[in-house]
Amino acid sequence: MLNLPADLLKGWDIVVIDDEEDSLMVAQIILDEYGANTHIATNGEEGLAVIRSVRPKFVISDLSMPVLDGWGVIYRMQNDPMLKDVPAIALTAHAMIGDRERAVAAGFHNYLTKPLTVETFIQDLVNLLVDIPELAVDLNI
Repeated sequence: MLNLPADLLKGWDIVVIDDEEDSLMVAQIILDEYGANTHIATNGEEGLAVIRSVRPKFVISDLSMPVLDGWGVIYRMQNDPMLKDVPAIALTAHAMIGDRERAVAAGFHNYLTKPLTVETFIQDLVNLLVDIPELAVDLNI
């Protein structure tokens, strides 16, 4: 595990969309601890409104949610000139063979699996972020 600087995500606006309170809480606490300004939403419709208002560095979105799921979020982001360049990472509890490919084909940059844990979340996230060129250059590592 890398020894990551406490200001790794300093000043980054990050949106996390998930209908599970535990996942939201873990993500928010950890992202905030690394300096991010974390914005949360509990469904896709709320999430899109937050994304439009804060123009985040990136989005983490659950795939299975009420009102509008993560597939709907990425579809709307991809078809909105204001949002199509915002990187998004899918979040799923039901990782199966082919899910990563399906998520990437839909427009997500990659995906994380639940449950999010304090021990692995930030390292797993950094491993994904370094593969997104526009974010990798801004990481403080």
